[in-house]
Amino acid sequence: MPAKKKSTSGNKAKQQDNPLSTSSSTQDLAESHSGISTPGSPALQDNFTGPPTRVADSSYLTGSDPEISGDGTDVIKTDGYLEDHRAYFGQRFAHFKRWVRDIELNEGGIDKFSRGYEKFGLHVTAEGVSYREWAPGAREASLVGDFNGWDVAANPLTRNEYGVWETVVPNTESGEVAIAHGSHIKVTFITDKGERVYRLPAWSRYVTQDLSKSPIYESVFYNPPNKYEFKHKRLVPPADLRIYEAHVGISSPEARVATFKEFTQNVLPMISDLGYNAVQLMAVMEHAYYASFGYQVTSFFAPSSRYGEPDDLRELVDTAHSLGIVVFLDVVHSHACNNVEDGLNQFDGTDHCYFHEGGRGRHELWNSRLFNYGHHEVTRFLLSNLRYWIEEFGFDGFRFDGVTSMMYKHHGIAYGFSGHYNEYFGGNTDEEAVVYLMLANYMCHKLYPGFVTIAEDVSGMPAMCRSVQEGGVGFDYRLTMSVPDMWIKLLKESKDEDWSMDHIAHQLTNRRYQERAITYCESHDQALVGDKTLA
Repeated sequence: MPAKKKSTSGNKAKQQDNPLSTSSSTQDLAESHSGISTPGSPALQDNFTGPPTRVADSSYLTGSDPEISGDGTDVIKTDGYLEDHRAYFGQRFAHFKRWVRDIELNEGGIDKFSRGYEKFGLHVTAEGVSYREWAPGAREASLVGDFNGWDVAANPLTRNEYGVWETVVPNTESGEVAIAHGSHIKVTFITDKGERVYRLPAWSRYVTQDLSKSPIYESVFYNPPNKYEFKHKRLVPPADLRIYEAHVGISSPEARVATFKEFTQNVLPMISDLGYNAVQLMAVMEHAYYASFGYQVTSFFAPSSRYGEPDDLRELVDTAHSLGIVVFLDVVHSHACNNVEDGLNQFDGTDHCYFHEGGRGRHELWNSRLFNYGHHEVTRFLLSNLRYWIEEFGFDGFRFDGVTSMMYKHHGIAYGFSGHYNEYFGGNTDEEAVVYLMLANYMCHKLYPGFVTIAEDVSGMPAMCRSVQEGGVGFDYRLTMSVPDMWIKLLKESKDEDWSMDHIAHQLTNRRYQERAITYCESHDQALVGDKTLA
């Protein structure tokens, strides 16, 4: 049997991935498939709630994308031990197709649906600045800021039946935009309890912090007179990826926060000279707590202002492309910062809005909020967030952080994955989160052929890196997170002559058949969180 993995925890440095079954070890796994729900049993059915229409009949799904016309059980063809879970894969794929079909009928397709960033938030139009926000729990809403003297009565918003608020701030009499570039703005709500609260717009594209006044971030209207124009097209990532993980803020030898421009000028040429063809950027989405390394996101559409302005990031990506380097973004959709005043928590005054309410909406170890992946508007927000970083900044791939936490109701907390299939396809799995990941991968690959998605998963879920069309989750690669842990452990605890070549070879090759993986010596998990860099 494969060795058991250490229990996962909120300390990312201590996570180790489950040794994955190879073709030679599937017999051992098959002998332990007891206790799983039988097809059609309530325990299996209850995991699937579906999108708003909750329509399950096959006629409803007819006419959907022909690329997903199958039943989602093709993954069984190369792993016969998944046969016991055929009903699970069929139901999961039907759940995914219901989402796709609902989006097609109600939103005009996933392309249009995932362009929410073009409608929500603040936008300069011929008539003025339009503003749209989803806040179903609010009674009243107003846009306030420097432009109207923070007058809550000056620019009220109107609400539609879906809880979406909107307004237009008309141009001045001379035809100028009424909200000045660089001025501060907020949205204010009257909650269901009658309390007035102030929030940063959820779709803010630039937020800044002035520590001389307050640690709280402020939303800034970003409308520069001369927006950066890309000189180079996005690249299709090569098959032989050599990835350099980087954190812009700590890329300088000096004891200060480095900038996008400094990284562009000083670090990108070095990465190119060293022979890397990909750079993976950490901590880009704005995060109030700098020591979180970007994993406590407060503003999902705003590049961190610690490093410069959004156009500086555009220049960084464009310059990387000129050097033949593809750029991957570290995406954090597994949770959100617990902050209220400058985050999404209690956005409309309720406990939920973008998140599950109660205990299901909170990660106990990370002290953060957990998204409600089954909600239509939350899915729009998250898919649009992915499209935004591709369309507006030119990213070529995503590394999805905390996938294990997303996919399981226990979030991997104090849970040791043994590799038995009933750990993945029973009641432990959060199917709404898994189907969201399927939607995200489906969208990225359908709209951007060659786009790369990478899963940070320590559980070893079967079919994680098989295509959505086959019934997999759809990632291109998963990270072999046990390998860097092996190297640092050997270097710290073993003499060279005591190294086991058999153990090293097993760790380097132990992965699922037909599922690609990225093997690496170290990442921020080792170098920054309690250990030393191998370099």
